[in-house]
Amino acid sequence: MREALDQRRKMNEYLEGLRPKMREPDYGKLCAIPNQKVHQFVAEAAELCNPKDIFICSDTPDEVAYIKHMAIASGEERAALAMPGHTFHFDGPYDQGRDREVTKFLVPKGDSLSPALKQIDREEGLREVLDLLKGAMKGRTMIVRFLTLGPVNSLFTIPCMECTDSWYVAHSVSLLYRKGYETFLQLAPEVGFFKTLHSSGKVNERMISVEHDKRRIYIDYVTDTVYSANTQYAGNSVGFKKLALRLAIRKAHREGWLAEHFMMMGVNGPGGRKTYLAGAFPSACGKTSTAMLPGETILADDIAYLRNIDGVCRGVNVEAGVFGIIQNVNPKDDPLIYQVITTPNEIIFSNVLVKDAKPWWPSMGCELPKEGVNFSGNWHKGKVGQNGKEIPPASENARYTVALKTLPNCDPELDNPLGVGLGGIMYGGRDYRAYVPVQEGFNWEHGVIAYGAALETETTFAIVEEQGVYEINVMSVQDFISIPLGQYIKNYLEFGRKLRKVPLVFGVNYFLCDLKTGKFLNNRLDKHVWVKWMELRVHNDVGALRSPTGLLPKYEDLAILFKQVLNKNYAEEDYVGQFTIRVPENLRKIERVRKFWKEKVSDTPEELFKALDDQMERLLKARESFGNYISPLCFPEE
Repeated sequence: MREALDQRRKMNEYLEGLRPKMREPDYGKLCAIPNQKVHQFVAEAAELCNPKDIFICSDTPDEVAYIKHMAIASGEERAALAMPGHTFHFDGPYDQGRDREVTKFLVPKGDSLSPALKQIDREEGLREVLDLLKGAMKGRTMIVRFLTLGPVNSLFTIPCMECTDSWYVAHSVSLLYRKGYETFLQLAPEVGFFKTLHSSGKVNERMISVEHDKRRIYIDYVTDTVYSANTQYAGNSVGFKKLALRLAIRKAHREGWLAEHFMMMGVNGPGGRKTYLAGAFPSACGKTSTAMLPGETILADDIAYLRNIDGVCRGVNVEAGVFGIIQNVNPKDDPLIYQVITTPNEIIFSNVLVKDAKPWWPSMGCELPKEGVNFSGNWHKGKVGQNGKEIPPASENARYTVALKTLPNCDPELDNPLGVGLGGIMYGGRDYRAYVPVQEGFNWEHGVIAYGAALETETTFAIVEEQGVYEINVMSVQDFISIPLGQYIKNYLEFGRKLRKVPLVFGVNYFLCDLKTGKFLNNRLDKHVWVKWMELRVHNDVGALRSPTGLLPKYEDLAILFKQVLNKNYAEEDYVGQFTIRVPENLRKIERVRKFWKEKVSDTPEELFKALDDQMERLLKARESFGNYISPLCFPEE
């Protein structure tokens, strides 16, 4: 009883302190949330940042529309585009992407994280970032948004809130996340939630953050809070993308589920069935193009949570929108996305070129104008920046922000509170020399280790290996892992062992090249065939060949699929070229992976080294019988 009274007294103190900065309707909306921690966060943010007033968004249509209006009225976005619903936003020339160098964990004394992670002493980091945020909102409105990660009213739901002085950021979350005010109205005192405090800092006449040298993005896992200062780029300022993924990975570790950098898609199979596949790919390795294959459905394009529900691996999309790279989106290669972003929809374009009331971006399928307006201001071809380099017409990291339900191929299960059961998980990197285009793990452990924990991206193709062209990116989530890397793999292995229905694990590689010519052995569209083969394997509709590195498709099955999916004749010669096991290249790959886990990770589980050793032994044994380069036709059917 005494504790409840103390909480009520504290709540009243926080609310009374906020009252002078709030209109009565906003005050009432905040009072309606029966959670002292919410009031405390808003009160402390207001005291620190000193806004002129506070706007509480309760997610009514009028309020959501008002936020978009203010994003335009403030000048953070502009509506000077011919297509209805389209707006555009510019970040500063030095604020065009996620800033790895100043994105750090706040680590309390006595705690430790992997040396591979950027970090700073918690007390020191808090002093620094709070000093940068002190008075940062003077003369501006602090907007408070309530959201959920994952569907509402679900086992997957994580409530979250953001205090920001950017109407652009507040507008972006309207498209990217599910509304959460109603969830907060029912939030029990003991339920935790994620928090973000963001300020654009000083801005110029174009409403662009100008103190990029003071940009800081700090993650306090003690209080599940993200602090973001002197930046507007959404990857730094919208705290619930990769920043909150870091917090979710820690939460998942404590609670026994997985938070992953996954796309998820529904693949249509025989007899009208649909099979859900997830996939992890580093940047520029085919994630979005796989998720958006024509004729299939997209459920997630970036982040997913996975839980064991009654022995089944079920997954949800953490988000409800897409913050997608627009470079290379054109009507030939990405017809669905191109259609969406060139028709009337609510879309925010960022860091594109604007000319003739249209957005323009690299490789959009037509010639770009020679002048226009972009992130540097008035732009013309040949314009040089302060660094002496020519400024491109649009940033290579230019983006579009759009609600997922706008896409005609959005999966109808997007908001299912139970998520969807996953039939398979694929891991894909840019591997020019070793792995075949698609293969299946012998079991959960083998697939997770040989394809996920060994996920590599090769930056350039060269016949002679060069130092530094390979980058291990474990499960494509390495930048965001906020627990010891070895523990992360242990969690993965344990998660699979507890499932009654275990997803198959696949390795994919769209970038295999001829070792002599360096030419790709895969067509861009071939990935659709690999995905269809995976769908058949989930249901055991086709057999496979047992190779040293995994289970391979049979030629006759792929020949049928190429005809069905692409209306293309598939030659046995192409099959042999694509699925030949390259023993020397695979052995070198194992050496690199072993070295990474031996030297970079202190708590690597023994199961990982055993799986790698077993794969090496299988390769060496096969080489004794068939030589260095083994045709798939040599392998027996499983």
